[in-house]
Amino acid sequence: MFGKNKTKPVYVINGFLDSGKTDFFRYTMMQPYFQTKGLTLLIVCEEGENGYDETLLKKTNTVMEVFEDKEDFTPSALMALEAKHDPERILIEWNGMWPFRDFKLPKAWQQEQQITMIDTQTFSMYFTNMKSLLSDMLRTSDLILFNRADGSEELPAYKRNVKAVNQKADIIFEGADGEIDVTLDEDLPYDLNADPIELNNFGFGNFYLDALDHVERYLGKRIRFKGMVMKPGGIPAGCFVPGRLVMTCCAQDIQVLGFACEYTDVSSLKERDWVEVTARVEKKFVEAYEGEGPYLIAETIASCTPPAAEIIDFSNPNE
Repeated sequence: MFGKNKTKPVYVINGFLDSGKTDFFRYTMMQPYFQTKGLTLLIVCEEGENGYDETLLKKTNTVMEVFEDKEDFTPSALMALEAKHDPERILIEWNGMWPFRDFKLPKAWQQEQQITMIDTQTFSMYFTNMKSLLSDMLRTSDLILFNRADGSEELPAYKRNVKAVNQKADIIFEGADGEIDVTLDEDLPYDLNADPIELNNFGFGNFYLDALDHVERYLGKRIRFKGMVMKPGGIPAGCFVPGRLVMTCCAQDIQVLGFACEYTDVSSLKERDWVEVTARVEKKFVEAYEGEGPYLIAETIASCTPPAAEIIDFSNPNE
């Protein structure tokens, strides 16, 4: 299917040692849907206790190459492996202790999917002590899979932490009996039946992340919160974004979160002023969303003082 000098599809898995990366790849390689006629090149940057045995490699027409030093993982070295093996596709098991910002592929290689594996039992430790390394992996992942999730009471908090870093990734929690649903109304730090729903400080961050996945919870409901006036591109005319600053890892990762808000007198609002917003939640296509998403229709807008904590801190996994 793919000959020399053709685009090579690449599947990347990362995570810290013993997070289940190898087990996931081994299982996937054996599935009928993942079989292919051509050669698979498996690049391993971290060898754990459970490796890839020769029987598996032979059965799946896979050849394995190992990188022991990060400095050796370069586009030119990868191109040399392509010339050596001429694979149809490439699987890469990245070393979680290597900064993912240093992950670079040859131009002719096309990354199809990035998966981050997380051991639920050690997530809090890594998120607290190695925020930068973990956030680098999470930020560009398509799928984030928490395994060994049985018995943990912190799953909703962990989901919020990860969503704050990567809003678009699919997040799955798996236990011994399969996937675990962690989206529960009672886990939210506000009353969904209140009118309006009061979003005080950290509640805004939770509302933002939950509404991305479950906008149907909020359709037609009224919310009230303090937000900073932003007027970015890609939002409909007659709208602004009342947002909040959120820190997901460290000061360098501060970003603004907020939804488009329709208001009849947008021109009267000054960028970066603080306002208290009471608005009704609807759903609408917005260019900046690249699709449909939560859309606010303001009922009242009033100038206000900034909240006591202007930055919402999602860097604490236990909040």
